[in-house]
Amino acid sequence: MKPRQQRMLAVGLVAVGLAIAATFTLRAFKDNMMFFVEISDVMAGNYPKERNFRIGGLVVAGTVERAEGSLDMSFMVTDTRCALPVSYTGVVPDLFREGQGVVAHGRMGGNGTFVADKIMAKHDEEYMAPEVAESLAKHVQDQTESVQHLSMECNPSDS
Repeated sequence: MKPRQQRMLAVGLVAVGLAIAATFTLRAFKDNMMFFVEISDVMAGNYPKERNFRIGGLVVAGTVERAEGSLDMSFMVTDTRCALPVSYTGVVPDLFREGQGVVAHGRMGGNGTFVADKIMAKHDEEYMAPEVAESLAKHVQDQTESVQHLSMECNPSDS
């Protein structure tokens, strides 16, 4: 083989090797990517069915139930529009409590319950996960607009 053909073969093999490495890297990123899905979207059926995803919102007051002598618990999480039942087995963070923000990793179970494998609570009074804050703000704004619209319909003399 001539030196030029050897160089071209080497360049070709390097290019093929880089393409294979890039393919494996992108596939690993895709498999490990964790999507955040709003609770309203989950309730509408818009969530990844075959993989884990994250939900977030506020723990509904009065819904936390713990099985005695077990690490099993269930509670409801809301985005102020919809509420989703969550079941979890394990130790929850110290800051987990009713009325506080929470992010749960897991997937939907067959009975319409989100089965969490990891629970994270916000770490201080000011912080909330950006996805949760955006979701809550959007739904609060939607509720405010609908209330204003309803009040205008009920009191046409005010406009």
